[in-house]
Amino acid sequence: MHPIKTGLLALTAATLLAACGSKEDTTAPDVPFADWGESHSAKPDFATVEYKHPLAVDDLYKLTPKNLALLDQEQVDQIYARLTAGPIPEGPYEGDLFFPRGESGKTRLSEIAGGKLRGLLVNVGVKKLDLMGELLWKGKVFYKDEMLLRNRIEDLKTLKAVGLIEETDDNPLMEIEVHGRDQWLLFPARLYCGQSLLDGRRESIIIDYAFTDQLPGYRRMPDMMAGRDGFAIRDEIRMVRPGFYLGRAYIDRAFVVNFVLYNEDVAEAAKADFMKTGTAPEDCWTGTQPRKIITASAK
Repeated sequence: MHPIKTGLLALTAATLLAACGSKEDTTAPDVPFADWGESHSAKPDFATVEYKHPLAVDDLYKLTPKNLALLDQEQVDQIYARLTAGPIPEGPYEGDLFFPRGESGKTRLSEIAGGKLRGLLVNVGVKKLDLMGELLWKGKVFYKDEMLLRNRIEDLKTLKAVGLIEETDDNPLMEIEVHGRDQWLLFPARLYCGQSLLDGRRESIIIDYAFTDQLPGYRRMPDMMAGRDGFAIRDEIRMVRPGFYLGRAYIDRAFVVNFVLYNEDVAEAAKADFMKTGTAPEDCWTGTQPRKIITASAK
């Protein structure tokens, strides 16, 4: 099998977060959307979507990391455009990627990543490509004070077996314990507020791997694969509700896949206040078109 296709099998096999699961996760969320067509000219303007179809707080709680995958990409985009960045996360978050309803994502990933892969295949190999999706959009740790992010890796044995880890005495692997599980921290990235590549009306939280080689804890392999000498990955996220973020992943500024991030402790701690007010701290520019806040009491 072609190396690119083999590597993508690991991506399409990824499962969504069991921590947020419910019986509703098998049904697409019943939230409002604007009509759209397949052609670019038939896509609705995001400002109009937000004005005519604002997402109420109740709507936001209908969304889960699993049921988002039951929507079309246009619907996922419309949800993302009606969100604000919210606060930059702090601490560990569970994460996973998803392709929208009816799409495997393999063709798009192959087309976009193909040029990058051709330059990396000699040194990377098929087995290492299999791991990329699982590593880059799984669990993360946010260091808000440092404006840094690192990815949580549990399966270090597999990484070593395929030669993806370079260990030196002067650069030991960083470790963390999450829910009683020992994990290692790889793929450092910068955090900052920046313009969304989908919706420029307001900022998103950016997770940028471009200059990963300049960050504390960097090791050439595997970290370089996410940086400017590798896949040139740039992610952006916006808050669905406290503790739950919807993200978009780009390779060389071309969109490739959606992902979710979730922290159950943060979600539960902030739920009562958010359901009452519909607001959360904002660390990024919210734009000139304010998000309409609709709570149960406001209906």
